[in-house]
Amino acid sequence: MESKAISCKSLGEYYHLDGKQLQHQYKDHLSDYHNWSQKLHAKEWILYPKNFGRYLSIDETSLSNGELYTIVTNKAAKGRKGCLVAMIKGTESSKIISVLRKIPSDRRAMVKEITLDMAGSMNKVVRKCFPKAIAVIDRFHVQKLVNDAVQELRIQYRWEAIEQENKAIKSARSKGIPFKTKLLENGDTLRQLLVRSRFLLFKHPHKWTESQRFRASLLFDKYPRIKKAYDLAQSLRVIFSKTKEKAVAYAKLAKWYDQVEKSELKSFRIVSNTIKTHYIGILNYFDNRSTNASAESFNAKVKAFRTAFRGVREIEFFLFRLSKIYA
Repeated sequence: MESKAISCKSLGEYYHLDGKQLQHQYKDHLSDYHNWSQKLHAKEWILYPKNFGRYLSIDETSLSNGELYTIVTNKAAKGRKGCLVAMIKGTESSKIISVLRKIPSDRRAMVKEITLDMAGSMNKVVRKCFPKAIAVIDRFHVQKLVNDAVQELRIQYRWEAIEQENKAIKSARSKGIPFKTKLLENGDTLRQLLVRSRFLLFKHPHKWTESQRFRASLLFDKYPRIKKAYDLAQSLRVIFSKTKEKAVAYAKLAKWYDQVEKSELKSFRIVSNTIKTHYIGILNYFDNRSTNASAESFNAKVKAFRTAFRGVREIEFFLFRLSKIYA
């Protein structure tokens, strides 16, 4: 059964005790926090070699005030006790490497596969610390990059619509006549159409509601370039979801690159070049269809844990409690 984080304040309220006092008692007397073997360096890094497995994930999370930590997790533990392998302050590759190399090389050589994002620093960590592991770039990071390109185009048109509306209002005032906003067939103004189309552009057409389908038809009719960008995003999504073999995926990606070139969409050319730069790690996904979902799930648990304790007041003690549950 998965452990649940309960704050001392909530526990104290349930038993009609002073929650703040209970937390002090737990920290100083009931727990072994002051004898914790990782306490002296916990603010910089914590490491649990016994939790190493053959399949790992690397991701980053923010603990407090935007301070980033790199997290290494074991997929086999499925987000439960034993999943936390390492948590290292910052994203600098040299620091992460120095910590992970504290684990004997023969143990690190056991790692077969690591999922990660497209950050160059993380690729360097995999090369230096896990020379026998296959680096798999998470498909959802690639798809997010493509979705961002679609949304960037929508936002660009939105600013243009706002500017046009402001000019029309100014012109009407200078002529002393009331400004009337032109409504589309679904009751949206042009600006509202661009704002309200945000979520439908993330979804497959089969998942659109009737109103979203109508809104999409209006949007694509007014802005053909958004339609072109959306179709490119969906075609890449199909490659990841439907293709089973790496060689076939390679061929389909080559065709996708050609479509991007013909589209003349600048943001998609940047995305295409980024995918070409990381194509080996991206194609490795098609071996076992591994993703970084477990790392993202653990990241969400860290944030929920932080919320349960109303933020991070003392990083060392926060990591101690996190380790008790997940390490």
